[in-house]
Amino acid sequence: MNFTYPKNEKLKSKISIGLLFTEAKSVSKYPLRLVYHCSTDNEGEKIKMGVSVSKKNFKKAVDRNYFKRVLRETYRLNKHLLLDSIDKPYCFMFFYQTKDRLSYDEINTKTIQLFEKFIAQTTKKE
Repeated sequence: MNFTYPKNEKLKSKISIGLLFTEAKSVSKYPLRLVYHCSTDNEGEKIKMGVSVSKKNFKKAVDRNYFKRVLRETYRLNKHLLLDSIDKPYCFMFFYQTKDRLSYDEINTKTIQLFEKFIAQTTKKE
């Protein structure tokens, strides 16, 4: 199993990010939210992932960067749940949406629950 988050998996395209905010669907597990869109231009990758923490909730960049690192790490360790269940390429944006400062373990647990909820939602529609 490959527990990496290489550069080619990072969501950087302005067009893809724009599509996520206009045409995408989302799934939530408080305080996390996963916005996803089925993509056609992932350059051979099954997943493109980006993370975001609101400046409204955390004024200091140090705090925002900490939670972005935690989100990336929980994604990196649990992305096998997504890779095993999807067959089409997806773009994801992963949001931390609260002022509460949850511990790493709590965020990791919520990430697993969020990914399982996403899997249930996408397999139900197909």
